[in-house]
Amino acid sequence: MTSPRDVLALLQRPLEPTFYPKDDGKTVLELPDSYLTDRYRPIGQELQSRFGDNVDVKIPVRDVRQPDIGFALAIPRRAAFSLFIQRHREIASRLIDIFLKLPDISTLIGVGSYVRDRVNVYLFQYAFTVAVQHRPDTTNVNLPSILQLFPDQFVDPSVFPKLREEGKVVTQKDRQVIDIPMNFTASDREDEQRLAYFREDIGVNMHHWHWHLVYPTSGPVEVIDKDRRGELFFYMHQQIIHRYNVERFCNLLGRTKSLHNFREPIPEAYFPKMVRSADARPFAARPQNFTLKDIDRDAEGFKFTITEMEQARDRIYAAIDAGFVEDKSGKRIPLDPKKGIDILSNLVEASDLSINPQLYGNLHIWGHLALSFCHDPENRYLEQFGIMGDLATAQRDPTFYRWHSFIDDVLVRHKDHLDPYTAQELSFPGITVSGLNVKITRKNAPPNVLLTYWQKSQVDLAAGLDFGPGGNVFASFTHLQHAPFVYNIDVNNSTSRPARGTVRIFIAPKADDRNLALKYDEWRRYVIELDKFAVSLNPGLNKLTRRSDQSTVTVAYNRTFRQIKTAQDIPNNDDLERFRFCGCGWPDHMLLPKGNTQGMAFDLFVMVSDYAGDSIGLEFDEAVNCNDSHSFCGLRDKMYPDNRSMGYPFDRKSPASVQTLQDYLGPNSNMRATDVKIKFTNTVIART
Repeated sequence: MTSPRDVLALLQRPLEPTFYPKDDGKTVLELPDSYLTDRYRPIGQELQSRFGDNVDVKIPVRDVRQPDIGFALAIPRRAAFSLFIQRHREIASRLIDIFLKLPDISTLIGVGSYVRDRVNVYLFQYAFTVAVQHRPDTTNVNLPSILQLFPDQFVDPSVFPKLREEGKVVTQKDRQVIDIPMNFTASDREDEQRLAYFREDIGVNMHHWHWHLVYPTSGPVEVIDKDRRGELFFYMHQQIIHRYNVERFCNLLGRTKSLHNFREPIPEAYFPKMVRSADARPFAARPQNFTLKDIDRDAEGFKFTITEMEQARDRIYAAIDAGFVEDKSGKRIPLDPKKGIDILSNLVEASDLSINPQLYGNLHIWGHLALSFCHDPENRYLEQFGIMGDLATAQRDPTFYRWHSFIDDVLVRHKDHLDPYTAQELSFPGITVSGLNVKITRKNAPPNVLLTYWQKSQVDLAAGLDFGPGGNVFASFTHLQHAPFVYNIDVNNSTSRPARGTVRIFIAPKADDRNLALKYDEWRRYVIELDKFAVSLNPGLNKLTRRSDQSTVTVAYNRTFRQIKTAQDIPNNDDLERFRFCGCGWPDHMLLPKGNTQGMAFDLFVMVSDYAGDSIGLEFDEAVNCNDSHSFCGLRDKMYPDNRSMGYPFDRKSPASVQTLQDYLGPNSNMRATDVKIKFTNTVIART
């Protein structure tokens, strides 16, 4: 009998035929002859005996009735695939729907085995992965990291020949680790290269891809219509922009400029130096001062003009200022404080949940397409999309942050129309945060000094090297890391009864890139969420401690870079639970900003909010089932576990009388801030 985890065999080495051995030659899918493509069917028996012998595990594939997949063949098998292209999204949605409706695992593997060798490789991996994630009978399957499937989307292509050579020539025990250069896209003459460690970080880009896997733009309604999906799109991307701008300050660069003028030249160039493995074609470069142009790729199913983008932008502005949007029937839907941001975000992103795409357009998607095809807007040179056209690569490009700064500005425009929070909404009577410090977990370490440095880590890329070597082939890469630390928070409950609250922890820089102090309303535009967790407070003094690796924003390194695990790799249920689908979340190694060598000054802010206003009536354990990264990713198949607006209490303007953070803290004893420094050491430490 087949096991749910057998579906993982279909996700390895995407370009290799399905009959090719998996799990480093240990596993083979036994296909009916009718499943073989025209190229291999005449030699089917020879292939089955050649690759089916001497394996440890044989997965029988049922000969099931195959659905009509003719619609999916519109995308050539080795062509580029983008979820920003409407035709591609529609095809992916139909394929996901087919996989979701199959009655059992055996049929899923049967249909998947047939479809895999016939449709676009990227399309199959995306649609099949989304379906596996959302089917109730594959809930516990540990989905592989996209780095394992398509390393070409994250890694300098110059390392692949070295990896293949090492794997073919050298035996497993003698293989050396191949180093991925840290800065391979530009020299230090380019100022933007100071942020390459952030933009090109493997974990950062995998987070963006994985979040959109959990929250697709299009698909069957049961896949996309998740609780507060639009608001989460807004908040997750806003936090990325906040983090990016703070990193710019750390590197003496100003805040990224919003791309609100669609006709001005784009000063930032980007030369990605990446090659798509499926067709060996490079991602196009964008020289300095390119301008966006009308897109006419009608043969590929889409065309739009810059004027249409401007009209969509202006209609959205008008709707925000009026306080309502119109649905397809002309009915006015209010943009209220509770649901408004969710409705508006789905509309701006142009997901399938958009209330009226005919009126308000596809603003977010159009921007990505205009930027990704600016080098060949009319398909004159038969060029495929650039780096901004793929969810797995878009964050590498400086224009991603310019475009999403604009998207954030649009949505913040709505937030700024809302009334400031009242004293009652911010206070927690009887609760006082009386002490706060943070300390790295090292003997005799001074309080309120956090440390960052470079770390060299390794990842096994063998599973993504199609027709490559057997066994493991490791590459090393260098990334930002921080020393582990602990929050120490003193909370006094002056009431006579136990109280329940939510601890919210944020950090923000005291000054900008020119070392000018930030006023409160500027300061809140750079606030970074570090953690959020519920606590029970006994009468009197409560001393709370919380480790940095418990953050509800991040996922640990071994989950970000988890390897493919099949049933043969996971000997017991405890290990399965540890390796189950848990990849959504900000990478832990990027929890803190880089800081600087002198020690950059930050405000660490803690608030204990009243759980009565936080609760949605759902109790959950953040220590199980991947619930620990819910700030960015929510809870699987459940409501978002916080009744407050995402970003509370900083998502709304404050009264004009609040000019500094101290003004904001003054009336609220349940809040406290302390000065911390983040000190960067320019050394590289290998991961143990």
